[in-house]
Amino acid sequence: MPDRVVPVRTCFIVCAVLLVLAGGSVAVAQVDLRGWNTLIALLIAAMQAVLIGQFLMHLRWSPPVIRLVAMAGIIWLAILLAGTLDDILTRGWLPVPGK
Repeated sequence: MPDRVVPVRTCFIVCAVLLVLAGGSVAVAQVDLRGWNTLIALLIAAMQAVLIGQFLMHLRWSPPVIRLVAMAGIIWLAILLAGTLDDILTRGWLPVPGK
């Protein structure tokens, strides 16, 4: 499989966008958005992950099998996060004797 050479301009643009998103993440952490901080920070992190996967890991130009494996990893991560959140959010539903 021949290696694809990514133009330097594309790498600089992606780097600049990643730096802007990192600055946005820091800015969101400094402002009180009444509970929306976590959601916005996670959305920014997801955008950063997509950019890194697409351009820096060359998933944009990879064969479909490689993209499928990457999507399977993301789905598995989502399953693990859903299980963790399910445990955390339902902890107080059952009464614990002695409390």
